[in-house]
Amino acid sequence: MNIDVLELGPMANCTYLVTQGKDALLIDPAWDMNFLEHTLKTKELNLLAVLFTHGHFDHVRDCETLLRAHHLKAYLEENDIALSALPPEVLQTYSGEQNLKIGPFDIHIIPTPGHTAGCVCLQIGQALFTGDTLFPGACGRVDLPSSDPREMRKSLLKLSQLPDDTQVFAGHSYGGKCSSFIGFERINNPFMRNAIKDEKVIL
Repeated sequence: MNIDVLELGPMANCTYLVTQGKDALLIDPAWDMNFLEHTLKTKELNLLAVLFTHGHFDHVRDCETLLRAHHLKAYLEENDIALSALPPEVLQTYSGEQNLKIGPFDIHIIPTPGHTAGCVCLQIGQALFTGDTLFPGACGRVDLPSSDPREMRKSLLKLSQLPDDTQVFAGHSYGGKCSSFIGFERINNPFMRNAIKDEKVIL
């Protein structure tokens, strides 16, 4: 499996092109659809699915044209339908934890509310696409509509329990960095450490 990190748009958004042979997935395509279409065509890829980590505009913004061109529906957790402002005919909605088999890809969808009510992380093998839930050294904002700091702590705790070698691919390259490992974040990310500490206090 190959992962191309495509930093697009004015907010350092990371769109991920995940490929296995000529089969491809796009995760959080929101900006520069012409570039994405050119990339798919140049690499002669077969786009099988589009998946969103959540519904904020900077993660879904211009994807409707791409979805219609490829006759696809994008996977989005149902709690973020209204937030996405996308027409229902271009969405494949679902609720809660899911296991998807799409072509050669086995995708585990992990609900991680906090930044939004419908935030998820997408696990494909040892790669974890965290959207705006988990960044290297940080986590997503929890002061927005449908955000919830308590849910964010629970979500960070859940992610902290994944294997150390799980590689994180975040939704933005803030500070020029979008990738890390769960083992590193468990030790060095203050938000994840506080979530773990809070759980120990409760126990």
